[in-house]
Amino acid sequence: MTSPDNFHIHIKTKSNPSPDRLLFASIKEAILGKDYDLAVILTTPKETQRLNRDYRQKDSPTDILSFPINSFEGEIYLDIETAKVEAPKFDRPIENFLPFLFIHGCLHLKGMAHGSTMEKIEAKFRKEFGI
Repeated sequence: MTSPDNFHIHIKTKSNPSPDRLLFASIKEAILGKDYDLAVILTTPKETQRLNRDYRQKDSPTDILSFPINSFEGEIYLDIETAKVEAPKFDRPIENFLPFLFIHGCLHLKGMAHGSTMEKIEAKFRKEFGI
């Protein structure tokens, strides 16, 4: 299991539900490895909109953003309020959609881009973790 020293969840919002820390740690370890240092920041639509605008030139909030720092360290910003709006579009309850997003974000940290290969790998991890 991932060491508490290299997996952190920082809460900057009062949104509920919070992600399942043990499930997220297991997903992180399966995709990124035990030694990868990952910070997950639960934040607001205002913050994801600013980050999305500054780094992706998209002036709207988004449910998840992944920022690799280097090959063994990264950050994921998770906007639960925006995720609550997006979850029904994927026919998923929010409790299921958060780990669904987290898998997606971790694969981006691995360097994957959107496409059929990424979708196949996402499906493999969703099956592995019952998501």
